[in-house]
Amino acid sequence: MARFARFDRFGPTAEVLRIVHEEPPHPGPGEVRVHVCANGLNPVDYKIVRSAQSAANYGLTDPGSIPGGAGVGFDFAGDIDEIGEGVTRFRVGDAVLGGRRHHAIGDFVIIKAAAEDAGSDGILIEKPAALDYDTASALPVAGRTAIAAIDRVGAGPGDTVLVSAAAGGVGLIAAQLAVLRGATVIGTASEHNHDFLRSLGVTPVTYGDGLVERLKDAAPQGFTAALDNNGPDSVDAALAVGVPVERINTIAARGHRGAQGVGNPQATMQQFAEIVRLVADGSIVVPIEAVYPLERVAEAYARLEAGHVRGKLVVVTR
Repeated sequence: MARFARFDRFGPTAEVLRIVHEEPPHPGPGEVRVHVCANGLNPVDYKIVRSAQSAANYGLTDPGSIPGGAGVGFDFAGDIDEIGEGVTRFRVGDAVLGGRRHHAIGDFVIIKAAAEDAGSDGILIEKPAALDYDTASALPVAGRTAIAAIDRVGAGPGDTVLVSAAAGGVGLIAAQLAVLRGATVIGTASEHNHDFLRSLGVTPVTYGDGLVERLKDAAPQGFTAALDNNGPDSVDAALAVGVPVERINTIAARGHRGAQGVGNPQATMQQFAEIVRLVADGSIVVPIEAVYPLERVAEAYARLEAGHVRGKLVVVTR
């Protein structure tokens, strides 16, 4: 029997997530089966589980229950162990990483071999040998979101970029990518993450009351772009230090004071491949704060919900 993380009603993650045992699935034509090694966690996962408003995502008219249960998670890394009819892109034994919405966390994932769109059938890409499974599983959502945001605002040489939540999953990748592209980066973070950010070439600033003044002190030359990964307060701060609204990308407060944003669904496979390469060759560091076995998936999400995670949390299945 195979194990999968499921929930059959919306509510607090620790209360509704459970591990079920089912017969392993098998791929159909054009599909592959991935024997999962690791799953990266993302805040959107628990937000879906907690909110009855998410019922629409599952085509449900009754938000109180989910007939048959539903899967959770998006990110995974593992090895292909079965191939459906007509698949030529992959072979059994290939190491891969990718994502399939609401289906990722468990022993197996079925995904189309040609999947290249996070908004529909998911994404699937070869895993470089230099990239371990835990780190690989942390990249699909966070990495794609970060590079899509960077490319939208066009951060590069001559820019001074504000990155909020710069020690988190998305912010950490985005901040390092902006540095690699020649920008000066100021990142908001808890004080215990300041030395770590400095080691990556990011100037840290503590968030909270007085943020605007601290930002002006950190970058007297002014700011030209901002990447918000935290919420409305960060958008307000970016505007207060002179960032044009069209050069603010927000994934946490879309529409606030006119700020818009792109993220994981808008990223291309080419952008994803660039992030994977940069992490694999060590140009970008993605720390894994903690690793949990599949049976402790609810505990892992509770830790994610508590906040202040440096990098990513990962659930492992083997």
